[in-house]
Amino acid sequence: MSTYDPVGLLFAGMEKLGPGSNSDTLHVLRLLPKRQLSLVVDAGCGAGRQTLALAEELEVLVHAIDSYQPFLDDLVRRARAAQLEHLVQARCMDMQGIPQTFREIDLLWSEGAAYNIGFPNALRTWAPALAAHGLVVVSELSWLKVQPPDEVKEFFRSGYPDMRSVQDNIAVASSAGYEVLATHTLPGRAWVDGYYDLLQPRAKALLDHPDAAVRDFAAETVREINVFGRSEGSYGYVFYVLQGA
Repeated sequence: MSTYDPVGLLFAGMEKLGPGSNSDTLHVLRLLPKRQLSLVVDAGCGAGRQTLALAEELEVLVHAIDSYQPFLDDLVRRARAAQLEHLVQARCMDMQGIPQTFREIDLLWSEGAAYNIGFPNALRTWAPALAAHGLVVVSELSWLKVQPPDEVKEFFRSGYPDMRSVQDNIAVASSAGYEVLATHTLPGRAWVDGYYDLLQPRAKALLDHPDAAVRDFAAETVREINVFGRSEGSYGYVFYVLQGA
């Protein structure tokens, strides 16, 4: 059992814990049909970069849920600093528990987190918690090319074997009872700026850490960043804008 927390060592204090940007978050938000949003949930919010963007834009309370308390603590501090604390409610819980905790959700948002419980499972699990015609926005790692480079295929064979094409994810959402309103693919800069450009030197600095779990986590992160650099645009995060029944 490691006495160190690899996640905390690598990500502590970072605003972005995955690819994304406020401009992309707000672009997708504006793709939604205009409606009154009373109950908004950000599932797997991490440190809450997008949570704060949503709260400020929508001016409604956003329930931010994550299973890692240190990230939520960061979010609360940032919300306070941005004078948005009245619009953010942080809750430490598993995203699978959303239907037991929330009812009649108008907008369920989840950036780069649904894969933790599986994209199809997440959509099925969350459906009963939605209001009538409730909106779901999920960004999911997706294949963008039929033939990715061999190194990329090899990496994701173990890293994310369930990754699907955009067309397959649209079919998954449709079969789960959702109408697919739109998609949006994150540009490459949203992976690098404020994320990989900060994460890479951090990870490299941990490659000789005394704890094996930390070293392994750092090495896998360095490999992930290197694979992205040679990916030739063969995969990316795609937002799926969905509406429930």
